[in-house]
Amino acid sequence: MSISLLFLCFAGFVAAFVDSIVGGGGIISVPAFLFAGVPAHIALGTNKFSSTFASFSSSIKFISSGKVDFKIVKFLFPFTLIGAILGVNTVLMIDAKYLNTIVLILILFVGVYSFFSKTVGLEDRFESLNKKNLFLGIFLAFSLGFYDGFFGPGTGSFLIFGLIGIYKFDFLRAAGNAKFLNFTSNITSLVLFIIKGQVYFKIGIPVAICMIIGAKFGTGFALKKGSKVIKPIFVIMSLAVAVKVLYGMR
Repeated sequence: MSISLLFLCFAGFVAAFVDSIVGGGGIISVPAFLFAGVPAHIALGTNKFSSTFASFSSSIKFISSGKVDFKIVKFLFPFTLIGAILGVNTVLMIDAKYLNTIVLILILFVGVYSFFSKTVGLEDRFESLNKKNLFLGIFLAFSLGFYDGFFGPGTGSFLIFGLIGIYKFDFLRAAGNAKFLNFTSNITSLVLFIIKGQVYFKIGIPVAICMIIGAKFGTGFALKKGSKVIKPIFVIMSLAVAVKVLYGMR
């Protein structure tokens, strides 16, 4: 195994560990692929391939631990799917760079608000599913599915923050539901990357294995430590995504 592949496997493990807890793993894994000399378009497709398997592994563990609310996500995930399909197709017509400023402002707001709020996401105060929060959840799922399909940075953070705001979940429960919805947009995007021949399987498969292991440990850490530990990691990764977007604007 080459040094580059070992580096990518390690980066993939760390990225999946973090991503399974609070999202944002792409800011670790995508630069790692580029640093290893993988062409940009292949890097995006191969990363999506590897991270989708990790996302699936994390989703399964959250499901088995009862942290995914199917009575809610059964209404939301079809709209995430539709949004992702439209997003992937729209990226061919719209220059994503115009979103940089908007995304930077939003993700900074998410991180800073979470940091200064003493109670957000620390208590699970979900009461019931109603027409209002169902509509807001569908809008969130569709919008972020679309966003993830053609741009992506911060999707996991936005989902977690949105689910906390709409359903009053704690960070742990929000992370479980967010991971399930994020997996939906990931698998949709992956299918299109494969169809277009943008996945390098020789690298993607070993990195995927390491990402699955990282996701397994990350999800276990989240379930064991709970929302009080997830919150600071969430804030750090939100601000890290903001830095990444700001750097990309240079």
